[in-house]
Amino acid sequence: MNEIIKNIEAAQMKADAPKFNVGDTVRVYAKIKEGNRERIQVFEGVVLKKQGGSNRETFTVRKNSNGIGVEKTWPLHSPTIEKVEVVRLGKVRRAKLNYLRDRVGKSAKVKELVK
Repeated sequence: MNEIIKNIEAAQMKADAPKFNVGDTVRVYAKIKEGNRERIQVFEGVVLKKQGGSNRETFTVRKNSNGIGVEKTWPLHSPTIEKVEVVRLGKVRRAKLNYLRDRVGKSAKVKELVK
């Protein structure tokens, strides 16, 4: 039974899964279906957390839109995600950035990782 589940999950995983970490600013290109048309919508923000493993892995992105914080969570291997583009690398010291939800303005920024 366990081997069957592993085979099904392996078939659902993307071969070119995007590489990014928590704290990075990313641009997510998501497919939106409206009636019989399909379009791509861009969502740009900071990655708050990544959780799960294999094909169940999800990530949460937060952005500020007109003064209101907006968060979206996507499955990493979802077919509705066209691509994930890393805009800038963030320097953080923890796995989940829940403290950013309470902050506004400059204190809500993440330092950039310089390589």
